[in-house]
Parts: sequence; structure tokens; C-alpha cells
Amino acid sequence: MVLMIGPVEEMLARIVETTGAAHLTLIDPDSQSPEVAGRMAKAAAEGGTDAIMVGGSVGAAGRALEDTVRAIKEESKLPVILFPSGVSGLCSNADAVFFMSLLNSRNVSYLIENQALGAPLVYRYHLEPIPMAYVIVEPGGTVGWVGDAKLIPRSKPELAAAYALAGKYFGMRMVYLEAGSGANEPVPPKMVATVKRALGDALLILGGGIRSGEAARDLVAAGADLIVTGTGVERSEDVEGFVHEITSAIKGS
Repeated sequence: MVLMIGPVEEMLARIVETTGAAHLTLIDPDSQSPEVAGRMAKAAAEGGTDAIMVGGSVGAAGRALEDTVRAIKEESKLPVILFPSGVSGLCSNADAVFFMSLLNSRNVSYLIENQALGAPLVYRYHLEPIPMAYVIVEPGGTVGWVGDAKLIPRSKPELAAAYALAGKYFGMRMVYLEAGSGANEPVPPKMVATVKRALGDALLILGGGIRSGEAARDLVAAGADLIVTGTGVERSEDVEGFVHEITSAIKGS
């Protein structure tokens, strides 16, 4: 039996194929009220983002998570993809979930235990699972600390490629290289290029430290397929303008 790719994953792949890259806006339910999150999502949609990710390293759970997803869906027609740090990061009113394993974690909870406990909920909630390998690169930020990751050195692109290739061989169709929320700079383009050469047609996601269209364009030119911005959106006084700067820089690259 061949596993079918769901509509959200298919949509992202189609956007990458037709425009060169896709953009995801990450919203942390712990960073603002659901109402503000809804307005952020609406502005991001008007700026050209392709989907909304919802999650965070701490506090992104329970009623706050559900209410945030509800507010986002009321304000935007874009798909909502959960980005959970554990079982508590799942809810029934989203469209999909990045079903991921933190491959360079030293804690088995982030490799498989949370996934095993969460799988029945994904099934029960009828969420679309999108299999993804998650790899944390220096400096790592909060997610690196919480996930007990053995951070990939920025000067060792071959290590990132090895982990990414292992994820592909496990059957994961996406690989997410993450420098950490609020990182001073993104994953180095040389590392991105090395990883993409190894991955081939598997989609490569980049996040952390991306604060300008120029930085996003450089990552896409190096091989990134999807760009994630979270902290930049949260700190922006003009969410639509910031997202438009990113999307206009990467579309058609």
C-alpha cells in the first residue's frame, strides 16, 4: 500500500514547484492573545505567506493552543499546521501537523516517545501528518535547550547533511534545519547547499534568524524550499509588510 500525500503537503510542494519557494508564518500561542494571533495571521496572509504554523517550545498547549488556532482560522483561509514540542502541542481544530522527530536530540522523548503517544491523537483528530526530520543547528536557542539537542556546529555542514539524509532514508519527506528562535543569523548558506545536494527532491525547510528578504533569498538560492519566520513576525510593527518583503524576495528565485 502506498501512503497518500495529504492536501496540505501537496499544496506546499506545488507552491515550491511553481514559484521556487514557499513561506510559512510561525505563531507561538504563548506569545500573544488568540485575538492578536488572528490579526497577525490575517496580515501575514495579506503579505503572501502560504500557511500558518502554530507551536512553540514552552506554553503552547491546552486552551491557549485551541483558541489560537480557532482565531487564526476565523481570520484567514490558509491551512494551519501544528508545530508541536510534544503531545500537549496537539489539538483537534488544526488542519495538519508536522509529525517530526528531533534527530539530533539526546533525549529519547523527542526522538520517538512523544511521537508514539501523540500518534493516536493525530489519528483521532483527523489531522494530516506531514513526516519531517528536525535538525537543530548552532546556536539552537530555546528549542535546542528544551529538546536536549547535540547542536550541529555551523562549520560542519557534512554533519547536517548526514542527519538530513538519515531522515530521508527513514521516509521523511521534509527536513527542517533550525538555528533557533531569535538566532542572530540563519543557518549558513553553505550548509543549506550541502544538505540540499544530499536530499535531492525531499523538501528542505529553513528557520531561525531570518530577518530580511535578502537573507531569505540567499537561503533559497542555496537550496531552501520553504522559509519559516516567527520571531521576525512577532516583533514587527508591520506584519504584512515584513512578510511581503520575505515572500517577494523568494518567489520566483
